[in-house]
Amino acid sequence: MLQTFDERNRNILVNINGTLTPRDEAGVSPFDSAVQGGDFVWEGLRLYEGRIFRLIEHLDRLKASAQALAFAVIPSHEEIIEEVRRTLEANGMRDGVHIRLSLTRGVKITSGMDPRLNRSGPTLIVLAEYKAPVYPTDGLTLITSSIRRFPPDCLDQKIHHGNLLQSILAKTEANAAGADDALMLDRSGFIAETNATHIFLVKNGIVLTGHTHACPEGITRQVVLELCAAHGIESDVRNLSLAEAYSADEMFCTGTMGELAGVTRLDGRIIGDGRIGPMTQRLAGLYREETARSGVVVVE
Repeated sequence: MLQTFDERNRNILVNINGTLTPRDEAGVSPFDSAVQGGDFVWEGLRLYEGRIFRLIEHLDRLKASAQALAFAVIPSHEEIIEEVRRTLEANGMRDGVHIRLSLTRGVKITSGMDPRLNRSGPTLIVLAEYKAPVYPTDGLTLITSSIRRFPPDCLDQKIHHGNLLQSILAKTEANAAGADDALMLDRSGFIAETNATHIFLVKNGIVLTGHTHACPEGITRQVVLELCAAHGIESDVRNLSLAEAYSADEMFCTGTMGELAGVTRLDGRIIGDGRIGPMTQRLAGLYREETARSGVVVVE
């Protein structure tokens, strides 16, 4: 699975601290904390017919992550929403758009990791692109990565930070193996997530997912659990092992960029009957219905 360039994005405008700049001219300072140390937090948002799905939940997570990293200044939800709106309107965007929202600690007065060198406040980047859900619809192939997710006592994964080296290393392994993505375990050997998404299993009609001790608290993951509760689908959150994944009836992953996508192969094993299962299809349909009727209106 490799994303391709969408010609509609050739002349998009990128918003950096309120200034809208053509993509080929946009840039941040080499003294910015994102460049100096990967010191930033981020969110992925998706626009449906002028509405951003679960926008407030995403902004709440962004704020909580920035607070955990002790950012001196954090823009309000209203300020961020206004910059998102300006970006979408400037690009004439209303649907089928993914928004990468990044908030860095800001520009330093000189190179170095010390946060006291940041004197100019944060850098807010709004990058909006036309981007359909990125995963194929006929089933993903995963391999299990040798890279483990950090536990909370090493680096709390509830901080949605921009240092993605663990995920990049895992994705590199998946690429080398000819797989779409990599399944990542925690230090105890339980399933955490993939390099990019949360993971669900289905066994005997029960929808299962792991704890979030070693991965972010996914917005789409939470929506799926809410849909299960609302539609009488039994679900459970508990530690899950690889053996349980291998013997699952169905497997699927969730995330804002890819929505719900079925997994049909893991480590050379066929999951279920090798096709997208009925529970995955049902939940994907319910998710589409949810995104079609809810969200915060940002452009008319």
